[in-house]
This record gives sequence, structure tokens and C-alpha cells, in this order.
Amino acid sequence: MTVASEPLIQPPHAAFDSVRVTWVRHWNEHLFSLAVERPRSFRFRAGEFIMLGLSVAEKPLMRAYSISSASYADEIEFLSIKVADGPLTSRLQGVREGDELYLGRKPTGTLVADALKPGKRLFMLSTGTGLAPFLSLMREPDTYERFEQVVLVHSVRRVSDLAWRDVMTARLADDPLVGEQAVQQFHYIPTVTREPFPTTKRIPGLIEDGTLFEGLEGPARLEPEQDRVMLCGSMEMINDHARLLEGLGFEEGSNARPGDFVIERAFVG
Repeated sequence: MTVASEPLIQPPHAAFDSVRVTWVRHWNEHLFSLAVERPRSFRFRAGEFIMLGLSVAEKPLMRAYSISSASYADEIEFLSIKVADGPLTSRLQGVREGDELYLGRKPTGTLVADALKPGKRLFMLSTGTGLAPFLSLMREPDTYERFEQVVLVHSVRRVSDLAWRDVMTARLADDPLVGEQAVQQFHYIPTVTREPFPTTKRIPGLIEDGTLFEGLEGPARLEPEQDRVMLCGSMEMINDHARLLEGLGFEEGSNARPGDFVIERAFVG
């Protein structure tokens, strides 16, 4: 791993930039966040993903990561699991400030506001590190201009997996750009399924018993006429919830054809 005092090694592929790690935060033994410096020419839409990786045997080892920083931020931030035998994450979890990583140059994705029709309520439903793109969207002024109410649900197994819980519980009050709007429009619903916690049901249970709609204006149910939904989590979670939404009359959207709900097709088989 390259240290901060050493010159950057130019990436062997024109699709990548060499960037330095600016900070790392370990939430627990299974989860961490990191940020890298932002190349001057790098642009993305909130909710998109990009290739991130490092050099192994003098070759770039890359994987797709959703960007969790706001589109205007000075750094590019990510949220990642730790996999002991993972080809990339087993190495990535050991990086420190000043280390060198490779960052792709072409962000893309369908978990973006442009892929949704206009609506009143936006529900961002996530499990595990599926929270990542919603960390970006919740800090985007455009999100609060498009929707009257913004609801972020984060379902995890353990309390320590609730990354950035303090920021979201405070409704982003200290955010210089969206703080005032978020205090009025942002709703955060954390749920923990394998440890004691005020909310322990999985997302379908929150929909069924009405917990998802507590404190919101409008009906205590999902309606395609006014509600828009984003899904991010495991393949099983996405497929199950997509079927649930389609059963309620929701139509999937894309960059080419906006709809009532969106998933990240690049991560779903």
C-alpha cells in the first residue's frame, strides 16, 4: 500500500484516476466508511455508483460502489462491508489516510431522482450497505425540491450496523445546504432485526403494521399515485420488494423511462 509521502502510481488504465484516502471510519468489525480526494473533473448524480479499487500484483482490482457523499462534496465517500476472504474488501478494509486507491471516471446508475416520476413522498428502503446511495440523496437539495416528504428506512441485523445514525436521527440539522428543509421533510426509520431495539421488524412488516407511515402526511399505505420508492440492499431484498411494489400497481422506472420505483439493475441478477 502506497504511503502519503510517495508519489502516486499512474493507473494502468485510462478509465481510472489515482486518488488518496482522506479518512477512514470503522463502525464495527463488519462495516466501515472511507473517503477519497475528488478529482477536479469528477461529476456525478446523487445515487450513482462508480468503480473503486486498488493495485494488486501491479493490476487494478476494482468493484462497483455506490457513492455516499453529496454531489457537491469535496470528497468522494463510500460505505463498505468487510469480507475476510473477499478479493477486494479484505484489502480495502485495511487502508489508512494517505493510501492510494483507484477511482473510476464514469459514474452511472438508476437510483437517481431523474428515473422517478414526480410525487409527494419518497421512500428510500435499504438494508445493510444499501444505505450508501441514500446518504448521498438525503443531502441533495434537489431531493427536497422534488418531494414534500423524504423517508429513509435502514434495516440491519445489529445496532452497531446503523452507520450515520446520529446524523439521520438529528434530521441533518447541521447540514449547511439541506438542514432547514430536512428538519421539516426528512424522516428516518432505523430497524434492527437481531438485537433489542425500539423497531425490530423487517421492512415488509413496517409497511404492513403502518410503522412506515407514522408521522407522515397522507395515507398509511403505499400508493403509486403519489408515492415513489427506491430500493437498495441484497439481491433477495430487492427482488422481494420489487414484486411487492408491482403487486400494488407500481411501475419500475429507468433513466430512459421514469417510473414509480427504481432499483439498481447493475447489482441485481
